[in-house]
Amino acid sequence: MLISTSFLSSDNYPRDLKALNVTDTDLIHVDVMDGKFVKQKSLPFREMKKIGRFTTKRLDVHLMVAKPKKMIKKYVTLNTEYITVHLENEESIEEELEEPYLDQVDLVLLMSVVPGEGGQAFFKETTKRLKQLKKMIQKKNPSVLISVDGGINQETKKQVKEADILVSGSYIIKSSDFQEKITSLR
Repeated sequence: MLISTSFLSSDNYPRDLKALNVTDTDLIHVDVMDGKFVKQKSLPFREMKKIGRFTTKRLDVHLMVAKPKKMIKKYVTLNTEYITVHLENEESIEEELEEPYLDQVDLVLLMSVVPGEGGQAFFKETTKRLKQLKKMIQKKNPSVLISVDGGINQETKKQVKEADILVSGSYIIKSSDFQEKITSLR
């Protein structure tokens, strides 16, 4: 199980990214919000591009934006491993993928909360949705990874065992021992 740690709930992201850099978290989850797709806004790209000053971990970029094309081009220039977008955005990104989605993507992000805010409770129906998604992926492209994002903690991780990556934010960032919480999710 891979762990992607979100710093969305951080009140001091440079300090927290430096602390995460010495843990064994696999990825740093970067929530990008434009105030349109979701009501919240994240740090602007000019600030986000400074992430590399505080961590050498690969980035797992989550674009919660109405128009992702421009943002994809920006974030791909960073130390980015994955970029996820919402299918409900205003732009078709199919031409960037060049093929039908499951044949081209490496990762599907399954939201287990309402996108945009940290610290939410895990949606119980996520377990059923995850199992359905896993079956679909096994038929179309078994190499696609599934990441589950939202409300992930030591208890809810048991409900998403089929996931390849767990995205956890508040559970880790609001704790006094990042490594202990990351270890509890594995």
